[in-house]
Amino acid sequence: MCRLARTVVVMSACGVMVEPRPRIMSRRLALFFGAMLGGASSFYLLLSVVPLYATAGGAGGVGAGLTTGALMLATVAAELVAPRLIARYGYRATLAAGLVLLGAPAIVFAYASSLPAIVAVCLVRGLGFAVTVVCGSALVAALVPAERRGEGLGLYGIVIGVSSIVALPLGIALAGRYGFPPVFWAGALAALAGAAIVAALPLGAPPAEQSVGVLAGLRTPRLLRPSVVFSATAMAAGVLVTFLPLAVTRASGGLAAAALLFQAVTSTLFRWWAGRYGDRRGPARLLIPSVVASGAGMLALVWIDHPAAVMGGMALFGAGFGVAQNASIAMMFDRVAPSGYGTVSAVWNLAYDAGLGIGAAVFGVVATQTGYPIAFLLTGVVVLAALGPAIRDRVAA
Repeated sequence: MCRLARTVVVMSACGVMVEPRPRIMSRRLALFFGAMLGGASSFYLLLSVVPLYATAGGAGGVGAGLTTGALMLATVAAELVAPRLIARYGYRATLAAGLVLLGAPAIVFAYASSLPAIVAVCLVRGLGFAVTVVCGSALVAALVPAERRGEGLGLYGIVIGVSSIVALPLGIALAGRYGFPPVFWAGALAALAGAAIVAALPLGAPPAEQSVGVLAGLRTPRLLRPSVVFSATAMAAGVLVTFLPLAVTRASGGLAAAALLFQAVTSTLFRWWAGRYGDRRGPARLLIPSVVASGAGMLALVWIDHPAAVMGGMALFGAGFGVAQNASIAMMFDRVAPSGYGTVSAVWNLAYDAGLGIGAAVFGVVATQTGYPIAFLLTGVVVLAALGPAIRDRVAA
């Protein structure tokens, strides 16, 4: 038997053909990551600053909630039509338009402080954000070799994750020190810089003759099952971001911030790891463990007054959520032709946004009746209930 050699010549002589793994990084992918870094930074810089700006203008808590609600409402609405825009106008024009709509209106914040004007700007930025994120995931699948798609999605997750980890607290800090207008200008320039980068990207459109709409994608079981499973974990993420700071007020002051940061970092790292693992072993086998880890992390928060339980729960949930993010979308991309990448991205992002919103809204009602420990327990149970569609999808596959 021939021993495995390190050169192609010897391997050929032994009758063994070993092809090297295709390169994952290219000039186009690097430029694309730069553009998305600008868009994500713009979004996260202003995500918490705009509600603060509305409150400072006298809008109160209701007004602050309206700004985020308008942003996400427009995002969900635009995600329904984004695949059609990609099919008609191509990736480059659609992504550039999304980044412009995300960035340019932010300048208006600096000159309009009334609540109706702020909400109107949030609606426009929500349209741009939806188009940007749908193009983003779809372009990763289009630009990365299929054999390394999971790792490419993991690298994309790092770009977005680093943006959130850095830009979210940075926006609040800059607003506190220098006022709101500089943050608005920074957010605008970040997205517009991303749009300028897109102009250098040679991108086209997927084959329109095979493209399907979002509603058709939601009626397709092989796409619906992974998105439902992922939406359950996203629901828990919405609960944590909204309510963990309120639930740990009796503990040390910095526990909530440290726990959320730990969860974000863990999620980003495991999203990348899941991509590398999925490329070698298949992403389908990761979906069930991701649900178990996410649910266990939420169940640990029953002991919300114990810092060790909180940090341990965040480690488990961060790992599970990161794996669920990568595995679910990688599975969905594997099940469609390239013309369906836009649809997959839209369905996946809808699952994310819907989960975040529904989780926060329902948890608030439940927690007022049961208290935080029981509400976290019930959230964990709901997440674990997603094992049903996850197991069914595994059997069907």
